Amino acid sequence: MFKWFRKDKTDAPVRPPELATPPEESLAAASEAIAADAAVPEVGALTSGSDSERVPESTSAWVDSAATTASTFEREPELEPQPQQEFFDPALAFSSAIDAIAAEPRPAPPPRLSERLAASARALTGSVGTLFKRNPKLDEDLLEELETALIQADIGVVASTELVEGLRVRMRKREFADAHELLAALRKSLHGLIANYALPLQIPSTPRPFVILTVGVNGAGKTTTIGKLAMRYKLAGHSVMLAAGDTFRAAAVEQLKTWGERNQVPVVAQGSGADSASVIFDALQAAKSRNIDVLIADTAGRLHTQGHLMQELAKVKRVLGKIDPGAPHETLLVIDGGTGQNALNQAKQFNQAVGV
Repeated sequence: MFKWFRKDKTDAPVRPPELATPPEESLAAASEAIAADAAVPEVGALTSGSDSERVPESTSAWVDSAATTASTFEREPELEPQPQQEFFDPALAFSSAIDAIAAEPRPAPPPRLSERLAASARALTGSVGTLFKRNPKLDEDLLEELETALIQADIGVVASTELVEGLRVRMRKREFADAHELLAALRKSLHGLIANYALPLQIPSTPRPFVILTVGVNGAGKTTTIGKLAMRYKLAGHSVMLAAGDTFRAAAVEQLKTWGERNQVPVVAQGSGADSASVIFDALQAAKSRNIDVLIADTAGRLHTQGHLMQELAKVKRVLGKIDPGAPHETLLVIDGGTGQNALNQAKQFNQAVGV
């Protein structure tokens, strides 16, 4: 029973005979190991002799490579310090931009109205004056050249023909001694032609209020003209009120209110898109209740060729007539001075609608 727990020496594993090393091979292997051990130099031998004998070739190559690498890193230039970025100040940049714009040369301002009218006058006097400088003879050729010069100066075909025809009749009657007398007669005729229509707008004592309706095409300057008239009549001692009847154009009401603030006159206005006739009707009632001397009504600009818009002006006139049969007492047609002969067509159409 206890024999099972004891380990028998014969129970150790036995190497098979075919795998066992023969004695002669074991002896040969031992001899080779001893010879190899004898070939290894002692530690003391490594410390003697030259460097080339003590350091293997592979070790020497590694040392050379390390030295080369170290010298390479040593030769690398040092990095230059980067400049610090300046702080961006938006306010300073904006101020610099404004200064640069202010330093730029500005274009010349547009010529004033007086300068443009002076240029037109020079065109007329220049062409006609050149014609009479050579002291021409009083004949039909002179009259023909004079008529051509007047037409080129945009006097108009009808007006030029009438002027020249009147001079022709007087020349045949031998009223002119020379060409200079004919030129003086032409100047007098031109002045008389304009003087018949250059009548100042006087405000009568009655009725009260005196209603002025301004009409015209788009961009002719109606609102600006109203502002200037308001100041003129106020300086003349009249009380003035403005009616913002242009409810179509954007900011037209605000523009007229600005003129009212400048001239310190009241302005009657409604919201944008309101009925123009209703606004002017309310303004006339307010002017009557406040005993205002002059009421100037603004209207939206419109082309004289748009029939339905011209009918709206006629409606404004009818509505004003319900309060005052004589209103509007004056209708001002504002025309751009550079319109030319088309101004005649505008005057005809607006006169048919509201009577300018």
